[in-house]
Amino acid sequence: MFRRAMTLIVASALLVALAAGGMFLPVPYLVASPGIALNTIGEVEGEQVIRVEGEESYQHDGELTMVTVQYAGGPGTRMDMFTVLSAWLSPNQAVLPEEALFPPDRSLEEISESQNLQMDDSQTAATAAALNEMGVDYQIQSVVVGVGEGMPAEGELEDGDLITEVDGEPVDGKEETVEQVSGREPGDPVGLTVLRDGETEELSLTTAEDEEGNAVVGIMIDNEMKFPFDVEIAVGEIGGPSAGMMFALGITDRLSAEGLTGGHTIAGTGTIDPNGNVGGVSGVEQKMVSAVQKGAEYFFVAEENCPHTFQSAASGQVDVVKVDELGDALDALEKIRAGAGPGDLPICEPN
Repeated sequence: MFRRAMTLIVASALLVALAAGGMFLPVPYLVASPGIALNTIGEVEGEQVIRVEGEESYQHDGELTMVTVQYAGGPGTRMDMFTVLSAWLSPNQAVLPEEALFPPDRSLEEISESQNLQMDDSQTAATAAALNEMGVDYQIQSVVVGVGEGMPAEGELEDGDLITEVDGEPVDGKEETVEQVSGREPGDPVGLTVLRDGETEELSLTTAEDEEGNAVVGIMIDNEMKFPFDVEIAVGEIGGPSAGMMFALGITDRLSAEGLTGGHTIAGTGTIDPNGNVGGVSGVEQKMVSAVQKGAEYFFVAEENCPHTFQSAASGQVDVVKVDELGDALDALEKIRAGAGPGDLPICEPN
């Protein structure tokens, strides 16, 4: 009897020890927490976040704050089960599978490079959107970003080439370039004027036929914006596209004689494209907490993110304004400056 009791006690102790030890074993999950909040029309360490060179700019009161999510865990720094369970119980944090941010088929270097590229693209798109809204003209050029093997362009065109003319006619962006090239029969010649390393080259190619029967030369092209002045944005190591809308508002504020905020503190998150369309992002629940901690009076989000705002621990602590386009955000700011209350704004409503 005594032996059986001792065996049971020892087995129970071992089971408890194994369970306790298991709580500290690494697990493939991430913990998302409220990240930093950065005033896009303010300064960081004495330097303006948004700097305009070559055009008159202004500095105003108030804040247009971008908010972020901070992730813990990932390859090489995996979280233990105890930390993950604690985060799961926290109203301010979220638990995600590791592959949500770190796909197994991509290296850490590739992910970091992609995040940095998305940030750069968001800043360019934000500048274009702001200038479009203000009626400021800029140039759109077609830039070569890939050349197909065995295609007419191989050995003739290179990554980084700017296509300025097709058959002697100026082209404004990739859409016009594609239209001009494909508007002929496969096998027909096409002349391309290319700017390469500051030098102009005239190329003559014979088009091929793609799978849909269109005339092609075998290149991938993208739009490159050439603005009439320089806009530089400094946000340190932050990556991704989700600050695009707040960048566009910040750029507009810096270029406007009258400030956009009227002295209010506005936070927000959302992607933006050159046409001013605002898109949804992830981590809105944690970003709202950052906004409240920053003292935001209003939180701007894409309409598709409205449902997520009611899942945040900060729900009810800040007025959430839904926007589909940059113009919607500017209209809301105009009303806020005029003293409008939440009832006069497109506030997110629960489903």
